[in-house]
Amino acid sequence: MKSERKTELKKGIFIKNGYLVNPGEKQEGYADLLLEGSKVKQVWFYGSEKDELKEAELKEDALCDEYELIDASGKYIFPGLIDVHSHFRDPGFTYKEDIYTGAKAAAAGGYTSVVLMCNTKPVVDTPETLKYVLDKGAETDIHVHSCSSVSMGLKGLELTDMEEMKKSGAVGFTDDGIPLMDEAFLEKAMEKAAALNLPISLHEEDKNLITNNGINRGKASEHYGIGGSPKEAEISLIRRDLEIALRTGAIVDIQHVSAKESVSLIKEAVKKCGTTRKIHAEATPQHFTLTEDAVIEIGANAKLNPPLRTEEDRLGIIEGLRDNTIDLIATDHAPHAPEEKAKPITEAPSGMLGLETALSLSYEKLVLEAGIPLSDVIAKLTCNPADVYGFDEGTVKVGGNADLCIFDPNAGYVLESFQSKSVNSPFLGRRMKGMVCMTICDGRIIYERSL
Repeated sequence: MKSERKTELKKGIFIKNGYLVNPGEKQEGYADLLLEGSKVKQVWFYGSEKDELKEAELKEDALCDEYELIDASGKYIFPGLIDVHSHFRDPGFTYKEDIYTGAKAAAAGGYTSVVLMCNTKPVVDTPETLKYVLDKGAETDIHVHSCSSVSMGLKGLELTDMEEMKKSGAVGFTDDGIPLMDEAFLEKAMEKAAALNLPISLHEEDKNLITNNGINRGKASEHYGIGGSPKEAEISLIRRDLEIALRTGAIVDIQHVSAKESVSLIKEAVKKCGTTRKIHAEATPQHFTLTEDAVIEIGANAKLNPPLRTEEDRLGIIEGLRDNTIDLIATDHAPHAPEEKAKPITEAPSGMLGLETALSLSYEKLVLEAGIPLSDVIAKLTCNPADVYGFDEGTVKVGGNADLCIFDPNAGYVLESFQSKSVNSPFLGRRMKGMVCMTICDGRIIYERSL
């Protein structure tokens, strides 16, 4: 449900003294912003050093009579983040999460837009189910988009009516969670998606090569005495599907990359795209932060599909992010109930929460530790996903949506709770670096936090 936080007594919001990182407009520097209604009314951009004379010209006292003042001194201002890979479990599994609680988790993480996956019950494979999701999403504080499934019932046998699903509001297609094993079927789906000019997102794990999903074949599987999931399961399907993508010209998103060899394959395929990039790839913060050691130490809360792999793979993913082979950071927010995660490791479901930790982990691991420019990281969380999906979001510009995230890079805190209905995260109890202190969507403050 929509937040009760009200700013209607004022004409809008005046944000001063923040450091704007706005890669979609190639801007990075000090700025003041004026928001009115749901739009950005004015951006005063100063660059690397704020000109006090220009600031004086803003007539701050007069503005503050009419606008709610937010002093963003010492903080970054980003466009509202966009997640292209979230599970809100609604309909059908609302004991794990629902669209309302998922939206609250998104807002707490700085996200103003999410693209939902369709492995719900019923599956989002008809206009009726899609309408349920979108109507409920419209009641939240954020922009809730949804994919349609590629196949009816996620069975990989019959295509959904992809044209009708686009007309009904689907922004893309995916059978996420289930790989599309039939090559001819996938090629047909890619051809249709290409004709509709919508992306198709692919979960890349050859189930025929996997003994136990969610656990890397190697040190982790040996620890548990099971067969596990080898990286070849991912590599083989990515190799096949990149070839199909290049043949069909489809816009393709390779989801949650976990192996360094996968990064190399994607890099070569992107080169073959030429000037118009249609092959995209996601990395999740969990895959560039953790290794298979986490599932040994923590257990099922670090069990993921595809699994956490080796340090070499983790570093390979970071290099893929550095050179823009991987152009999207996605959360794969996957809530599960505590009793489900408490089952034995081979029976517990795969997945972890992601929306509320993604920005802090990206800042820590990619900016502070790996030295990737902040603007490059923020692009993968904002304007890049907007470009893939054709959203008029992900950037700060006059006349554009007033969707913002204000982030304090110096505010460390211990992660003790979630806005999500679930708590399945290996980062619970961890000290996080940097904190989302405010999220604004459509000109309304929908989340705020201070130390």
